[in-house]
Amino acid sequence: MTVLFQKLDPAAQLPRRATGGAAGYDLCACIRLPLVAEPGQTVSVPTGLAMALPKGYGGFIFARSGLGIRHGVVPGNCVGVIDSDYRGEVLVGLHNHSDTAYTIQPGERIAQLVVLKTPSWEAKEADLLDDTDRGTGGFGSTGSR
Repeated sequence: MTVLFQKLDPAAQLPRRATGGAAGYDLCACIRLPLVAEPGQTVSVPTGLAMALPKGYGGFIFARSGLGIRHGVVPGNCVGVIDSDYRGEVLVGLHNHSDTAYTIQPGERIAQLVVLKTPSWEAKEADLLDDTDRGTGGFGSTGSR
């Protein structure tokens, strides 16, 4: 599959995988000057890219584990969703959960993009649902037996 990207800024970097087995493609900050995310602050970071996803697919922006674990900086909406009909710039909202300011550098890898199939489906009301072993057990219920 091919995903087309348009560079909206000459400094933009196309997404790339760090290794051949990586599921996510790194997105880089397309900024001219360093950008500081203060503790508790969410900043919008441009990538300088627009993209055309094939119909039936979505783009999902996930945290880079090193940035999240080491610095507490992760996507502000947990997982960003890019619809196949969106053609604007891909922006990454990053939230700093730490108690220390974090400086995002120009060209820094800030998130990862995963493209997944998103089939259409129909919501249909039912009077009853089938029974399962788990039933109505909620959070943590699968490990409590």
